Amino acid sequence: MENKCVKKKQRKEAIELPDDCREVLLHACCAPCSSAIVEWLMQHDVRPTIFYFNPNIFPLEEYETRKNESKRHAESLGIRWIDADYDHQRWLDFVRGHEEAPERGSRCQLCFRLRLFETAKEAQRLGIRYFATTLASSRWKSLEQITIAGESAATAVSTPSSQVVFWAQNWRKGGLQERRNQLLREYGFYNQLYCGCEFSK
Repeated sequence: MENKCVKKKQRKEAIELPDDCREVLLHACCAPCSSAIVEWLMQHDVRPTIFYFNPNIFPLEEYETRKNESKRHAESLGIRWIDADYDHQRWLDFVRGHEEAPERGSRCQLCFRLRLFETAKEAQRLGIRYFATTLASSRWKSLEQITIAGESAATAVSTPSSQVVFWAQNWRKGGLQERRNQLLREYGFYNQLYCGCEFSK
């Protein structure tokens, strides 16, 4: 019995909540990946605002499907959802020359950099100190690349009077991966089969 309690406690503490965090701007790549994270945040008295900025997704129909699912999820919970709109050409220009890079390679690093930079800017604009991303819930993504991009974005947009902080968290922990799969079925979410861009497809 004692060993079970220890294991349960370790799982519970796998997500490390910053002491002063009561609100977070959450960059969401899709509804399935954000669902368990949003639930955890709300259970721990952290108010999430969803920021949907994913210009990497191709084609437009795929982007719209994922966007609408994310919005539907947020509206069902009564939380704020922000549409950063779609500019795939900007993303293509940003990753130009890295189209053939493998997954977890230079193209992914650039993609994270663009998306998290815009998230950091939005957090500063809204006066939200912390921002995070659901990208860190995917086992197909490099947590190191995501952390580098997030921390770099925070540094780039912060000023002495307006600091933003990247909450570098492995969202695969604490049973959230299993909960994600449960919520995917409960909500009947569209579950995409590739990262988003034409090169990963």
